[in-house]
Amino acid sequence: MHRETIRVLIGKPGLDGHDRGALVIAQALRDAGMEVVYTGLRQTPAQIVSAAIQEDVDVIGLSCLSGAHNELFPEVVRLLKEQGADDIPVIGGGTIPEEDIPFLQANGIRRVFTPGTPTSEIVSCIRELVAERRGEKPAEPVMPSPKKIAHVAIAVRNLDAAVRTYTELLGFRLLGTETVESEKVRVAFLAIGESRLELLEPTDPSSPVAKFLETHGEGIHHIAFEVEDIEGRLAALKRANAQLIHETPKAGAGGHRIAFLHPRTAHGVLIELCEPHGEVDVHKRQA
Repeated sequence: MHRETIRVLIGKPGLDGHDRGALVIAQALRDAGMEVVYTGLRQTPAQIVSAAIQEDVDVIGLSCLSGAHNELFPEVVRLLKEQGADDIPVIGGGTIPEEDIPFLQANGIRRVFTPGTPTSEIVSCIRELVAERRGEKPAEPVMPSPKKIAHVAIAVRNLDAAVRTYTELLGFRLLGTETVESEKVRVAFLAIGESRLELLEPTDPSSPVAKFLETHGEGIHHIAFEVEDIEGRLAALKRANAQLIHETPKAGAGGHRIAFLHPRTAHGVLIELCEPHGEVDVHKRQA
């Protein structure tokens, strides 16, 4: 029989001497009806793990402002496993660069919160992790990697001239052209191994590609990844607070189902998710 109240240990590993943020989080968790065990400043990973086991906590929350998170956070996970307590989920926060988050997640940190995260989001995350640990909620499935790069899209001002450059000068094979009314673009498809290049020419000055050309000039517009279950992937991204341009799929070139992620989600790169619809069927035609 599980107790009703959620118990959370807040730990400050390493030499970090500031705990204002940790105390704010601790109070927010108490306000949400949770019990909080705060182990204080300058704790070793071993001390934190020992306290977590002795206090029988449901979740460990680590805070680090010293920059040593890549060493200290995984060490807590390692010691939990060594003690046979690796069912206790570990989350972390502090001044953690975005580029370090994938490493921490790959080393067992379930969620990483950066400065400015609403405390309500942390509370919701802890409740979900505890429900999962208690068997009240199935574990979130691991999202499979994209199958391949579907295409790299290049914005151009003159599609016919660009096609001549890529076919006659660079040797690409033209698969066909298509006008996508919903996106207000003409598209040329060029073969490159299992993937494609897509050249995009706007058909209307109000189209996103036209605005891109006006701001950035010709060049790479986005990268598309082929995926399965695009709705499920978008739902998972939304739960992870990723910024989406489209929360539901829309029709794209070749009849495929597509959706775009905001560039802020992928370090400045516009990402398209593409779920194929049967065989690619494009026909070369005059625009």
